[in-house]
Amino acid sequence: MPAEPGDAPPRKPSRVFVVPEGVKYLDTLQLAGLERAFRTWAEAPRRGDVRASRRRMLLAFLLLRYTGAKLGEVLDLEPARDLEGDALRVGRDGSDTGRNGSDPGRSVSIPAELARDLAAALADPELAGYLPRLFDVDQGHLRRKFYERADEAGLPRDLVNPTVLRRSRAIEMLREGLPLPMVQKVLGQSTANLAAGYLDVSDADLHRVLSHFVASEARRTSSARNAFYGRVAKVEQGDIQARVELETLGGHRIASVITLESLSTLALRPGSFATAEIKAPWVILTSGGQPPASSAENRLAGVVDTVRRGRINAEVTLLLADGTRLCAIVTSPSLDALGLAPGAEAWACFSGFAVVLRVE
Repeated sequence: MPAEPGDAPPRKPSRVFVVPEGVKYLDTLQLAGLERAFRTWAEAPRRGDVRASRRRMLLAFLLLRYTGAKLGEVLDLEPARDLEGDALRVGRDGSDTGRNGSDPGRSVSIPAELARDLAAALADPELAGYLPRLFDVDQGHLRRKFYERADEAGLPRDLVNPTVLRRSRAIEMLREGLPLPMVQKVLGQSTANLAAGYLDVSDADLHRVLSHFVASEARRTSSARNAFYGRVAKVEQGDIQARVELETLGGHRIASVITLESLSTLALRPGSFATAEIKAPWVILTSGGQPPASSAENRLAGVVDTVRRGRINAEVTLLLADGTRLCAIVTSPSLDALGLAPGAEAWACFSGFAVVLRVE
């Protein structure tokens, strides 16, 4: 039924989605912290055999985290057979692709970075001895490694297991507005209720929509320039404006000041997710490694990555510790006065009024 004049615009599912009380899951920020713990652990060894063993565990975790598959399905994967570009054939039954009555499984889009990691594993001599069943590991050993990474990431152990990772992926997709039948198809579940039974999803539609979701997810979590994706940690409401504090995937705290109307329109509340964006001319740079004396609420340390000098202005890109690139526009005389050049330490400062919040 068409909306009547004056009706409030419908809110996107991501703005009203609420996980029921008592459901165990990890949100996107917690999953990012767990992934960092796994990557740090996997990259630490110098011995080739230890490094190879840990890489297998890391890849198994990443597959559980990004496919929503069951543990048994991940351990049964054969990357040389099941990797299909930026998608993975999960739940395949038999060596062929559906002939002679075997189950071809389901195609699940995965991040391009994970697809590259799997392709690199296939070509790595250190992992050659584990092929084709790269993830044929003891489940108890794998779970112990999960618990150890949970401790390192500061997460409760009962939230870091394959079942919770599967549930967390489903919640991520539902939060971003993917229809229930699509989420069920990705997870390999049967129809959960009668209403969902009236809807069907073709493989082509599923691949198109899921690929779009994965690509959007990768863009906002891959250190986009002057954009920070994160979870709302705190909301303080005043008479006209509100102060919103965002905890980003990279561990930064970004404060924004917005109107109460915007707070309501965006449906921002502690625990919800948003992207903070800062325009380059609003970023003020100071040189040196010590925190500057500034009234700006947001102060981030980094290293000058690139400098593009013009006759009047210069564009300076600062590389932060988490890999985020923060771009600032400064005058050419200021560039010289500050001594900003690639490799120099610097700080980026910006006011909460300069931070625009966006909810997809």
